[in-house]
Amino acid sequence: MIFKDYPYVRPNLEQVKAAYQETLEALKKASSAEEQTKAIDAINKVRMAFQTMSSLCYVRNTIDTTDKFYEDEQNFYDENTPIINGYENDLSLALFNSPFKPELEAKYGHQLFALIEATLKTFKPEIIEDLQEENKLITEYNKLSASAKIEFDGKILNLSQMAPYSISPDRSIRKAAEAATMGFFEANEEKYDSIYDKLVKARTRIAKKLGFENFVEVGYARLGRTDFDSKMVANYRKQVETDLVPVAAKIFEEKAKRLGLTDLKSYDLSFNFKSGNPKPKGDRDYLVEQAKTMYHEMSKETGEFIDFMIDHELLDLVAKQGKAGGGYTTYIPDYSSPFIFANFNGTAGDVDVLTHEAGHAFQVFSCRGFTVPDYFWPTMESAEIHSMSMEFFAWPWMQKFFKEDTDKYLYSHLAESITFIPYGVAVDEFQHLMYENPEMTPAERKTVWRNLEKKYLPYKVYDNAFLEKGTYWFRQGHIFKVAFYYIDYTLAQICAHQFWIKDHENHEKAWKAYYELCKLGGSKSFLGLIGATGLKNPFVDGTVANVTKPLRKFLDDFDPSKLE
Repeated sequence: MIFKDYPYVRPNLEQVKAAYQETLEALKKASSAEEQTKAIDAINKVRMAFQTMSSLCYVRNTIDTTDKFYEDEQNFYDENTPIINGYENDLSLALFNSPFKPELEAKYGHQLFALIEATLKTFKPEIIEDLQEENKLITEYNKLSASAKIEFDGKILNLSQMAPYSISPDRSIRKAAEAATMGFFEANEEKYDSIYDKLVKARTRIAKKLGFENFVEVGYARLGRTDFDSKMVANYRKQVETDLVPVAAKIFEEKAKRLGLTDLKSYDLSFNFKSGNPKPKGDRDYLVEQAKTMYHEMSKETGEFIDFMIDHELLDLVAKQGKAGGGYTTYIPDYSSPFIFANFNGTAGDVDVLTHEAGHAFQVFSCRGFTVPDYFWPTMESAEIHSMSMEFFAWPWMQKFFKEDTDKYLYSHLAESITFIPYGVAVDEFQHLMYENPEMTPAERKTVWRNLEKKYLPYKVYDNAFLEKGTYWFRQGHIFKVAFYYIDYTLAQICAHQFWIKDHENHEKAWKAYYELCKLGGSKSFLGLIGATGLKNPFVDGTVANVTKPLRKFLDDFDPSKLE
């Protein structure tokens, strides 16, 4: 069966609630671990069925945000998922307080109970209305950003379709594209300010009702961070500021020389080579065909995976009007199906989707045998290791996608993976400051953002008064949708860089460790997973500096004649 034929039926809420109630009753009455196990396995099937319908709805709603049917269905989940979370919370509580906890932990693993402990911090029935408001505000943000109709180059374009202009070899086009894109945000400035202000206030109310001083700890618990806290993250940010920002600054300095520019501006930062950025040499079908060949040559497991994705039509890749922005991978449990969503726009980012999102999809595909849905995915900072590392494991096949542009792609891919980290760290520090100071005005928030750009991205110089005011973060969906998530990309990048180093030393050993990591899914914590795979801990002083050294050397040794 192909994806479009996967049947969607709105879950019967009363039946779902009744199943949870029956399970809670069975757990209470159980006189043995076996009886509790039976009840847990039964409710896991109900949970997976609910997730299946929720994922199908989400995918179809984001493919076409103007489809009224799935818009109404998405509203149903926005409204009712918090209620189901209430039952999930009761279930977590019952498991956590089970007299048979040691036996259950032996069967399901310690991580499930660590996640339960984190989850229990994040819910009380009295926050349901605030959660519903939070969901609605996130949907409002998605809709607002998807509504962009930017007049440019004689066309009407959405935000994704503007991306190719930001890497035009013509500097005046890059500048105009930045102005046109930010013109949309400026026209909607009050709406973005209002959505974020309401989100910060709603999340702060949630934190207070849960007994926390502010939302920071709730945000961490929601992300299942069982073995690191905000102090460790602050120390990691310090390492980035000290050891990585100077490396990033040097990369941009070299780029300015390469481009013959004495005054590098924000609209120049994504443009890498005078002859133009590397572009994939073909359309969607060509790229998917190359990806198929690549994954068959990479390993038996990746070959099976890509066949499954193509045969079941589990890829929606082309940008179109009404389609939500960005890219993601989700999982449809009852069909054992990952799904990759993207917005191809003719840039190198299209290939990154077929490696990055495929890394997520391959990981969850490797875990489809898990009967505990909590283990399909690891926590987010770990999940990004699979996707970012897959981008590096794909390097030997980049010739298929980029042909004569391959060297330019490899150089810019590695350079951008380094220069991204300070940006990710700025996004993280911004959010800590927002939730530690929830009464800030919109103007104060913008000042904080601009100051953080100066601290972590000293090379980001604006020609645009609206951006100079500190508004770039409006574009960063994670800030609105999943508070505190963004640092995860940077932690994972430091881990993926280690796979890049290992792959250059011994490919077979590196791939074996990577595949093991994929198969572990979410059965261990972040530090547990990197420990099991022999990766260095990014929170430990010296890790960022040590990992960055060989990358810097690779870039320094690159033949400059290939980078014209």
